[in-house]
Amino acid sequence: MGVTKNGALIGEAIIINNQALAEGFAFHVQQRGGMLSRGRLPGIQFVALFKDNLYFELAAHANKMVMKLSEGLLAHGLQLETDTATNQIFTALPDALIARLQEKFDFYVWCRKTADSSVARLVTSWATPEEKADEFVMLL
Repeated sequence: MGVTKNGALIGEAIIINNQALAEGFAFHVQQRGGMLSRGRLPGIQFVALFKDNLYFELAAHANKMVMKLSEGLLAHGLQLETDTATNQIFTALPDALIARLQEKFDFYVWCRKTADSSVARLVTSWATPEEKADEFVMLL
């Protein structure tokens, strides 16, 4: 479970539901350098984020913004490379449109799709203003 989508500086929690997999897990993480020596400091972020459902409220906002973008892309006849299930979208866009959008927005061009289009990765977060999502859709 990552928390940077919701405003944390760093941190992930691994939730193990199968107790057979949990045996020795902490030892292996420590031996392979996956555990911070001062792990309680990033852990404080989890305490704050899970208090009063803040984590879920922030995630709901990020998900609402990504759905706004997803629906806007589809409404403009653009295609999604995958279903929108998280706070990120992979969409095929004409390279000319990518150039215009990148004048106002930062996003990653994932790979070339055709001779004149590429797949862009769009990501929202707890801090994505709704006005920016609306502006992005308007510029499509």
